[in-house]
Amino acid sequence: MNHKVLITTSGIGSRLGPLTAYTNKSLVRIGTKPAISHIIEEYPKDTRFVVTIGHFGKQVRDFLSLTYPQGHFEYVEVKNYDGPGSSLGLSMLDAKSALQCPFIFHACDTLIDGPVPMPDKNWIGVYKGSDTTQYASWVLRDGKLQFNEKGAINADFLHIGLVGIHDFASFWDELGKLYASNPDNKTLNDCQTLSKMIEKGVPMELTEFPVWHDIGNPTALQAARRDAGSSLDDLDKAGEAVFMFDTFVIKFFSDEKIVRDRAERGKMLKGFVPDMEGVVGNFYRYKLVPGELYSHIVQPTDFKKFLEWAQNSFWREENEAKEDVFREACRSFYVDKTNRRIDQFLKANDLKDTDHVINGEQIPALREVLKLVDFARLFEGLQSRFHGDFILDNILKTDYGYCLLDWRQDFGGLLRGGDRYYDLAKLNHNLTVNHGVINNNLFTVESDGRNVRVEIMRSSSLVDCQVTFFDFIRKYKYDTRKIRQLTALIWLNMAPLHHYPFNHFLYYYGKLNLWRSLKENDVLRKL
Repeated sequence: MNHKVLITTSGIGSRLGPLTAYTNKSLVRIGTKPAISHIIEEYPKDTRFVVTIGHFGKQVRDFLSLTYPQGHFEYVEVKNYDGPGSSLGLSMLDAKSALQCPFIFHACDTLIDGPVPMPDKNWIGVYKGSDTTQYASWVLRDGKLQFNEKGAINADFLHIGLVGIHDFASFWDELGKLYASNPDNKTLNDCQTLSKMIEKGVPMELTEFPVWHDIGNPTALQAARRDAGSSLDDLDKAGEAVFMFDTFVIKFFSDEKIVRDRAERGKMLKGFVPDMEGVVGNFYRYKLVPGELYSHIVQPTDFKKFLEWAQNSFWREENEAKEDVFREACRSFYVDKTNRRIDQFLKANDLKDTDHVINGEQIPALREVLKLVDFARLFEGLQSRFHGDFILDNILKTDYGYCLLDWRQDFGGLLRGGDRYYDLAKLNHNLTVNHGVINNNLFTVESDGRNVRVEIMRSSSLVDCQVTFFDFIRKYKYDTRKIRQLTALIWLNMAPLHHYPFNHFLYYYGKLNLWRSLKENDVLRKL
């Protein structure tokens, strides 16, 4: 049948709050893929899609071009997607010229478990539910359909934002009339148009879908994510995401420079990271490498082998920068970035830098603690090939050895050579604080403003691996004090990047361990 599928991605997704501050609602991840991929993959590969774009529209276009290079996509740019008079109905009208044929309208926040019927007749996708506070609904009485706006009582079915339009001329005629009668109606949508068609005697049927998820509000989104499950241990971060497909992985960053630098470093790290397959805008794509995530299987015996592999194969000396330039990169990375991140955390959480009693230890304000750190010693780094986020969750154990994932874009502006000590500190951090622990809420942070308690649960295997790690550190004569202090700085730097209560845990845990690292090295005894 000659038909198309309309996906409207032009809206700002305001109900999702910060999740759409950096990206489009259709690109919010559900399971291992963004919402729009779940929709597209419900249809045959030769389906012709019409996609309305507006809010972060370039991201939608770039993602689809990189992910589905053989796909058939026609884009309609919606000029007014957020101003006075903007509405779903107006966005649909903008796509009218591209849809002069039977079509399916599939809202970008509607996820179902197919199949989707052809538009060989007019049908309305519905779900047997009772929550009319959030959704429009339909009542079927004596074979007649009646539409109700949100809040109706005794509804038979909820409207899910999925319809098949066979009589497209009638649809466009009724939608056009509704818009002309009230151009400022921000609630104009498909439901009102379908209701008018029914009033005119146009045949319309209900198609019930037994599985439906709306991802348009935070509560429904969390339910969809819970039901979808995920093999990813990736924590949500503002402005970045990872998507996993059958044969490749897509990474998203709101900052295009990060994407360009990561792609460039992917080429530099060839042989240690997956092969790069494409870069466009805010996305890069690399080959999916079969293997087991190291955080799921690591044990002390193999971990020792991994550390030797990193020492002898990966951390090759790299003299990209002169000594003074490298020291400046270390200063920028360890001091400037840390100060920015601390300010960011305190401001976002409306906190003041003050003294605390953390786990029973009296600790001055963080700025005072930082004054005691011998940063000159930290600047004496070891320039070498580096990863930049060297954690167990970014390592695959493969049939041939190890493969590194999710490398950092730079080290203080340097692409090729970074501080090996930072990789060591990241690994040490992850042996204590890891995605599995955080995703399962196996940490505690309690505070009354001054008195703080922080605790974290650790598996015995990771405790043993950390013993192996410090045996390795001593074997190769690395500076233990430097590693412990950098580890604490890492936790402080991570704090503003995460949500409550994990962000508070990171801040106080970082402050506590930075203080302890100073005590262990007799810094405080000299005061």
